Amino acid sequence: MKTLAFDVYGTLVDPLRISEALRHLVGESAAEIASLWRAKQLEYAFRRGLMRQYADFGRCTADALTFALEASSVSLEDADRQWLLQCYQALEPFADVVPALQSLRHQGIRCVAFSNGPVSDLEALLGHAGVLDLLDDLVSVDEIKTFKPDPAVYNYLVARSGSRHHDCWLVSGNAWDLIGARNAGLNAVWVKRSETALYDPWGGAPDIEVPDLLALAAQLSVQGG
Repeated sequence: MKTLAFDVYGTLVDPLRISEALRHLVGESAAEIASLWRAKQLEYAFRRGLMRQYADFGRCTADALTFALEASSVSLEDADRQWLLQCYQALEPFADVVPALQSLRHQGIRCVAFSNGPVSDLEALLGHAGVLDLLDDLVSVDEIKTFKPDPAVYNYLVARSGSRHHDCWLVSGNAWDLIGARNAGLNAVWVKRSETALYDPWGGAPDIEVPDLLALAAQLSVQGG
């Protein structure tokens, strides 16, 4: 069975949209802090994976927020920090996500979320975004206690989905994630949401490149799934 595994942060929802919540607390520096927060969130996950010092993605997110605020010389009360972390579980989906998933499900394609986030966080986030019921499963790296792009997490995805490596497609807006998937023998769909986005010059090009998920759904429909 063909499986489409959708990365969550950066593919189904936009983590940089947290700048809208940040703006209420930090003003004009919101976008800069949001960008640093996201960068450090990923860095901390990479480092913990390499060090074999696992802590879930929520911990990485909270620690990254602390760093981003301190680096920006911003001091917030604990209640405000907690509010920001709660807002992170209420990010809105990209506009194409719901109609694209509806189309893919109508085509009979198995669609799962595949994320660094723990299942409880994914349930809250994707439930709020209105996409939880459009997914066949939620696959989290938390279940094997390491992070993307460790090959173990992509192999776990294949096993969990009941698919085979050559029938399993990672759909992501994050090039590093796709390179990790290709390294483990999966197929890669790059959602290039920005014309200025660059794909890493190593690790192999993606198998498919689309500007959004609706374009992917249309392409698969023409190909017969």
